[in-house]
Amino acid sequence: MLTILDVVRRSTGFFEKCGVPQPRLDAEWIIAHSLNLARMDLYLQFERTLEEAQLAPIRKLVKRRGAREPLQHLIGFVDFAGLRITCDKRALIPRPETEEFIEILNGEFAAKPPLRILDLGTGSGVLALAFAKIFPSAQVVATDISSDALELAQENAAIHKLSDKVSFRLGNWFESLPKNESAFDLIVSNPPYLSHQEWECTQPEVRAHDPKLALVSENEGFDHLFDILTAAKQHLCPGGLLAMETGELHHELLIERAQEAGLSNARGMKDLSKRPRFFLAARPLE
Repeated sequence: MLTILDVVRRSTGFFEKCGVPQPRLDAEWIIAHSLNLARMDLYLQFERTLEEAQLAPIRKLVKRRGAREPLQHLIGFVDFAGLRITCDKRALIPRPETEEFIEILNGEFAAKPPLRILDLGTGSGVLALAFAKIFPSAQVVATDISSDALELAQENAAIHKLSDKVSFRLGNWFESLPKNESAFDLIVSNPPYLSHQEWECTQPEVRAHDPKLALVSENEGFDHLFDILTAAKQHLCPGGLLAMETGELHHELLIERAQEAGLSNARGMKDLSKRPRFFLAARPLE
């Protein structure tokens, strides 16, 4: 009979042959999920033998992961900023870099927490829900052009009992906001910013399973960034901050456009891997 450690090793070897980026980690997640265990609990049960009834569902998930179906879709969630977020094909899988984004913005508002936050293109709701948790006094509005994504975001809000703190709106960027809506202290977005060429070079998991609508923008990835940047000032409070996740080559032109749009203190920031990733600009104080 096979032990848990045997299955971990065999699954890891199979994933290595299939080109799965983190073969051992993914094997552990799948096995733990199938056995209804926390991943770290596997280490306490490596010598435990498994019956065929326990091995069969593991084999099915291992086969699907070997075919490069995303791990997060197989286990149904991702742990993100202290929240367990339900994941499926309706929205982009949250990335670790976006957790860095949250940490940066938490630092920006350490002295004076925002009271009104707008999350444009909320997807699964990760930014809106993370900020609703971090800033419990804030009102959060989350928009998305995809009704499927909004449905998933609302499900995640309900799971974490944050439905009363986040208002979800269907529409493209700012279009779902009423004209008399109060301005925001923070507008945040992780919009589509990949060029078509960049998208073609992404991992198979991304091309086959993440919605392309959430990843790709025209004009070398600039179009959606420009759309948000151009309209942001009229929706920001004086001193309010616009923060976007971007591509590596976007910052220089975004800084120029921010100045043209009447925003100040425009700057790019790098992620932990030293890649240009985040862009911030503010509405000047009046």
